[in-house]
Amino acid sequence: MNTPLSTLAQAVSISEEIKKSRFLCQAAPVATAEAALEFLAQISDPQATHNCWAYRIGQHYRFSDDGEPVGTAGKPMLQAIDGQGFDQVVAVVTRWYGGIKLGAGGLMRAYGGVTAQCLRLAARTPLVRKSEVEFDLPFAQLALLKSRLSEFDADCLAEAFGADGAALRLALPDARVDALAAWLADLTRGRTVLRRRE
Repeated sequence: MNTPLSTLAQAVSISEEIKKSRFLCQAAPVATAEAALEFLAQISDPQATHNCWAYRIGQHYRFSDDGEPVGTAGKPMLQAIDGQGFDQVVAVVTRWYGGIKLGAGGLMRAYGGVTAQCLRLAARTPLVRKSEVEFDLPFAQLALLKSRLSEFDADCLAEAFGADGAALRLALPDARVDALAAWLADLTRGRTVLRRRE
């Protein structure tokens, strides 16, 4: 995807009645699969007919139809998350059955639709992809680097001191890596080489 992805600014919910069944979509920003499953455990209603869910965290995703016919709930919810340009998001749709069957197409439209509507109304926070880099720097340049970290939106994750200087590990936005590499090369006359961590 070329368009920048977003996550939710905060947890959000929306409720909708469709043919006498009540659908409650609750969504939240999450950074890990564990956090997504924890959110699901916190808000699932054991008295409801179904608690269907989906999450997307980078390349990792899961979904569940929670007893609805296969493919009619979790997958449309995941498609709604992806279609709205979200990442690091979990959505749970709780359904209280109202006595009228919706059929497979109706269920897909209901679960996907309520999820899409919930996310459409939510406040977004743009996600900035970060890279971890590491390099060695002589002691003489260490103070200057630390004073300039904010210009590169960089956070120092680790530093280890040796006889000649420091081995540093930073996290910074992907878009700023080349600028930092060029600045370090100028600062140290080419002696410091920045390496991306995988």
